[in-house]
Amino acid sequence: MSRPKPATFDKKKIVAENRRARFDYEIDTKYEAGIVLTGTEVKSLRFGEGSIAESYAEVTEGGVWLINSNIPEFSHGNRFNHEPKRPRKLLLHEREVNKLHGAVARDGMTLVPLMVYFNGQGRAKVELALAKGRKAHDKREHIKERDWKREAGRIMRDRG
Repeated sequence: MSRPKPATFDKKKIVAENRRARFDYEIDTKYEAGIVLTGTEVKSLRFGEGSIAESYAEVTEGGVWLINSNIPEFSHGNRFNHEPKRPRKLLLHEREVNKLHGAVARDGMTLVPLMVYFNGQGRAKVELALAKGRKAHDKREHIKERDWKREAGRIMRDRG
């Protein structure tokens, strides 16, 4: 019998986070995906360098790919250094890839990376979200709701 999966992903060290994605997109489902990296990319990530602010994921016949993520070259990597913005393959189960492909093709959803982190075993992972883009009026509603929650928290705290 297999052991039960934890409710949330075990994030020990967060390297890069895409905070803008939570504002620009309505997050539907989150997935944890492994990422295929070379040696110098892992070393660069362990130093806390890397950015996924402008990146997205793409489903192709070969699998799921992380496009436009930036992992800068490792400072002590000589001729074996990597390209900073190369496409990187994400490791998901075939069933998950098929589900993501269907959602992107039919429902017009987008695959957005939320964060890159190292789990408890020291493996680099990407938290990938299936999301739908927000329109400008939805963003305004989101801002109003967020401000009201913040104000309500202040009122409750001040009254007792």
